[in-house]
Amino acid sequence: MGDYVWRPSDDVIERANVTRLAKKHGLGSYTELLDRSREDIEWFWDAVVADLGIEFAKPYDKVLDDSRGIQWTEWFVGGRVNIADVCVKRWNAEWPALVWEGEEGDTRRLTYGDLQDEVRRLARGLRSIGVGKGDAVGLFLPMIPEAVVTFMACCHIGAIIVPIFSGFASSAVAVRLADAKAKVLICADGFFRRGAVVPMFETASEAADASPTIEHIVVFPRIGRDVGLRSGRDLMWNEVCDRRGSSDDIEVTSSEDPFMIAYTSGTTGKPKGSVHVHGGFLVKIASEVAYQTDYRRGEILFWFTDPGWIMGPWEIIGTLALGGTIFLYDGTPDSPAPDRLWSMVERHRINILGVSPTLVRALAPLGDEHVTPRDLSSLRVLGSTGEPWNTEPYLWFHNVVGGGRCPVINFSGGTEVGACFLSPTPVMPLKACSLGGPALGMAVDVFDPDGNPVRGGVGELVCTKPWPGMTRGIWGDSERYIATYWSRWPDVWVHGDWASIDTDGEWYLHGRSDDTLNVAGKRVGPAEIESALVSHPKVVEAAVIGVPHDVKGEEIWCFVVAGAGIDGDEALRRELSALIDREVGKAFRPGAIRFVSQLPKTRNAKVLRRAVRAAALGQDPGDLSSLENPSALEEIAGSG
Repeated sequence: MGDYVWRPSDDVIERANVTRLAKKHGLGSYTELLDRSREDIEWFWDAVVADLGIEFAKPYDKVLDDSRGIQWTEWFVGGRVNIADVCVKRWNAEWPALVWEGEEGDTRRLTYGDLQDEVRRLARGLRSIGVGKGDAVGLFLPMIPEAVVTFMACCHIGAIIVPIFSGFASSAVAVRLADAKAKVLICADGFFRRGAVVPMFETASEAADASPTIEHIVVFPRIGRDVGLRSGRDLMWNEVCDRRGSSDDIEVTSSEDPFMIAYTSGTTGKPKGSVHVHGGFLVKIASEVAYQTDYRRGEILFWFTDPGWIMGPWEIIGTLALGGTIFLYDGTPDSPAPDRLWSMVERHRINILGVSPTLVRALAPLGDEHVTPRDLSSLRVLGSTGEPWNTEPYLWFHNVVGGGRCPVINFSGGTEVGACFLSPTPVMPLKACSLGGPALGMAVDVFDPDGNPVRGGVGELVCTKPWPGMTRGIWGDSERYIATYWSRWPDVWVHGDWASIDTDGEWYLHGRSDDTLNVAGKRVGPAEIESALVSHPKVVEAAVIGVPHDVKGEEIWCFVVAGAGIDGDEALRRELSALIDREVGKAFRPGAIRFVSQLPKTRNAKVLRRAVRAAALGQDPGDLSSLENPSALEEIAGSG
């Protein structure tokens, strides 16, 4: 499936963290390390704890206990560990912990000493307003230093964080607060988006009114605007942090104590609350930052994300657990100019940059001239996650942004996975769009419809052994957890992604299996057809859905965003149909190609195919709380 675009040098291999780990255990190559990590998961995760120096306040008695079944495996049994202790307290106070830049250009820097002081202040303040171990606290903040402080302060006192996407409407915030029975909501007064003020406090206040368990809203003055505080309920950040009389001692938490409920949207009904715990999440995420992105202390890691998406906790906890430095940005990547993202890489000398493929697809058409004048020589590793790649944007990211000298560490997992299933490391040769293969310690496979491993074809991505970062169920609904992930084959996690392995052993994703198109008995992933469409020079983006058909069972409809100044006319429609014939096959010739100005996306740039399908067919789209641009659905509905 193509040529290799990245081959590591001997120096890259020799200096890599995975090479250190392999040599420490007498293993001669990364392949040997990967094989042993999947065969003997207890050995591997114990080795990770030792290699990364993760300190348990009380050492664990055993690595795992699956006596209640693989679905309910417990990790680092008997151990005591607190994420805040590992991520904040143990590091040199002078080391840089984080750098922040706001959309308006303001910057701040916190050392580990600064961060520890702020965490203790907020921890003491939260205790003073009645928050204790096991209480849920909503985190409704943009990507600012106070989001990191809130994460760590909640861990510090043993509370459970409920991170909520900063772009949600009040109803979406409320349903998550109510499901988690949150006691306190921490928000900002607002933030900037393309120069305009996003009024977060008003959204938070409406959500709190609909959440019966909320006792207080704590407001951080991100932009310093006047908001109408409600007496007795609403408190300003410094008012809480400056309180005295409560302890700032760190809470003793066990490995299996919950620290976070991270919500992921369902296709219908209420979102699913993935439960994550201090020990397993910490170890799994630290290992990913250390081994997959090959993070080295003194470097700066920046993942373009939000605290409410899983990559927010990933960046915060994974980097700080290694004593590293994170970069935060709470604006848009092309505001006030198309080179904003690249100028920040240059200005702050960022070393590891993570994005979504859709973000690259949006920035690449703006032109190389916004990238190449910038000094991006500090970049050493590029990262991506969230969805399958298309070849041209991937190569643009690799060649134009990375100069062909940085591996693209493309990985995939999910909120409920707590990390990733698939990922390469910089020591592996890589093909365009590849995910490399299984992540270390992950016993993943690809199954055919009968539950047998499949090679040379597309099948279901599954996992056959437990891992530390796996959700400890769906909050308040264990039956839904089992039904969603464990009901198809005995003791096998079915993730809902189509995957394949080529003849060279490279792994690829092909979209969600619940998005699969079945045209006259022939199955294909939407991403394959979308890849063909966006390879046309006049196409910027595309979304492909299947709709009912009397003869074929299902036919393909394509929604296409053409480039600036390009007419979506019948001639282009014929060209695209012929392109699909050539690249995918005549059996998958679309029944309709419709041109639209935008596709419905979440703020982290994922296209919501199910929302496209619902709008096109006039059906109930289910949970749309993560949708940023509802007007796109109106356009799709009227495009027939």
